[in-house]
Amino acid sequence: MSPEVQMYLAQGIHGLAYGMLLFLVASGLTLIFGMMGVLNIAHASFFMISAYICVSVMQATHSYWLSLLLAPLGTALLGILVERFMLRRVQKSGLGHVAELLLTLGIAIVAGEAIKLIWGTEGLQVMAPPSLAGLVNIYGLEYPLYRLYIIGLALAVLLLLALVLFKTRLGTIVRAAVSDPGMVSALGVNTERVFMLVFGLGTWMAGVAGVAAAPILTVFPGLADQIGMEAFVVVVVGGFGSLYGALVAALFFGELNSFGIQFLPKLSPILMFAFMALVLAFKPTGLFGDRE
Repeated sequence: MSPEVQMYLAQGIHGLAYGMLLFLVASGLTLIFGMMGVLNIAHASFFMISAYICVSVMQATHSYWLSLLLAPLGTALLGILVERFMLRRVQKSGLGHVAELLLTLGIAIVAGEAIKLIWGTEGLQVMAPPSLAGLVNIYGLEYPLYRLYIIGLALAVLLLLALVLFKTRLGTIVRAAVSDPGMVSALGVNTERVFMLVFGLGTWMAGVAGVAAAPILTVFPGLADQIGMEAFVVVVVGGFGSLYGALVAALFFGELNSFGIQFLPKLSPILMFAFMALVLAFKPTGLFGDRE
């Protein structure tokens, strides 16, 4: 394989891995908005909290796999508590979506300050597990195994989500509750509990992304701002509430970021936002969105 082909192959896989990481974050945000109609500004904060929990678990146990289990579960539990004791009360107040936005914005600010108090302001490094720390040979190209693992992990989460939503009784109840919560409630289903589980599932997905990203990104208090803005652009371009749109947009932006850094390094930071502006100019609901 020639050096030029190796370069294109490496950048392509880089873009695919980063795109799948973006999808992991954006899919939880899309799921919560699509099912509950809540634009969770604090979603990236849950991603960051999970990365910090991952750091603490690895410092205590030296086990990445245990952190992959515990950090998303802890993040999901935190999300469930937020939905049960804060978001639900705001929704019942009748103040509308503005109150939800202000609440989740406040949670994001508090989470950022709490992280500085607990873990400090210095960047923390997480090492990939030894079993994923090596290189793999792809037609002569030596490529980091961990980035391939991120692609596989994101696909596994996507498959799990599809199975839960479309092949289980719980998924049927969730989709029915979204379409007609009054009718589902009349049938004896606790719709409030259903939406609480949906919010917990969305924050769990953010937690999985946080653990996956920790070994390739520096864990620092600005991590939520770094990944959150890009995840938000993915959701907007893909279409609010569309998981398929989020997947397509995340993969496109992953490749745009990878090849943009290689060929247009000075313009790379603005390419994503320029494309978002172009899409919204012609299709305000996003590429695959169908609701205002």
